[in-house]
Amino acid sequence: MNMDLIVEVEKHPSKGETITGKAFSQLPGGKGANQACTIGKLQGNVALIGACGKDEYANIVLNSLRTCGVDVNYIERVEDTTGVAFITVEKSGENRIIVIPGANERVSKTLIARNEKLIKEANIVLLQMEIPIETVIYSIEMASRYDKTIILDPAPARKLPDEIYKMIDFILPNEIEIEGLITEESFRSTEEKVMRLLELGVENVILTKGAEGASLYNNRIKMDFPAEKVEVLDTTAAGDAFAGGFVYSLNSNRSIEEAISYANVVAGLAVTRLGVQSLLPDRQEVERFISSK
Repeated sequence: MNMDLIVEVEKHPSKGETITGKAFSQLPGGKGANQACTIGKLQGNVALIGACGKDEYANIVLNSLRTCGVDVNYIERVEDTTGVAFITVEKSGENRIIVIPGANERVSKTLIARNEKLIKEANIVLLQMEIPIETVIYSIEMASRYDKTIILDPAPARKLPDEIYKMIDFILPNEIEIEGLITEESFRSTEEKVMRLLELGVENVILTKGAEGASLYNNRIKMDFPAEKVEVLDTTAAGDAFAGGFVYSLNSNRSIEEAISYANVVAGLAVTRLGVQSLLPDRQEVERFISSK
């Protein structure tokens, strides 16, 4: 859960360069919050476990989650600053991001344990890695004990214990993040790294590739899913919108292939506007886009 401080620029500054930005905005963000808001705006039943501070940024982030239809009763307010992300967005829509975790570092194993009942009652547990890695591992282990569908968006990518992968039903890295997951020099190409994840026990790898769409890999098939052709304004929340759209669609009893295609539409609509949570597409927008194709 972050407050995004966004600067629009013609191009990113080079080392030692000072440039003049075009516009500045403050908008609620954070990977977990963005994903939850995506599901909420699609009218899914979603709750977020997390932490924020007791500052004004926290009030804004919490209000945004509520507005998007997210259950915020499992979010704790702690004695720390709410997370902040500094984002520059180029005219092309490409972005660079620096995150100050703040209260996100307080999402502890103890906090997860206090909310075990919520995980026990869930259909799907979606995780990302802007919280402590030990909390991610603990949450995966807990969800696995209850035989939940476990989906990991491994961003920002960090090395995980090999044994944790066999508990993951879907992992959603992009082409950069997979480099941080599989660091052994013997696995050089992206394809080799995907195969390694499958060898370690992940049931499905969904490689997200920006404007090129996504590819599904498992022990039966490899299938490509083209991205939607849209006018890109801001790619900041594309991966989060994809993850949220995929989870919502999968929980609606669609096949994996149908859920990926649906997620591509959600992500495609998300990149056509600047900002994240308030402008994420709702279910009616997605359905109109699909029916117009």
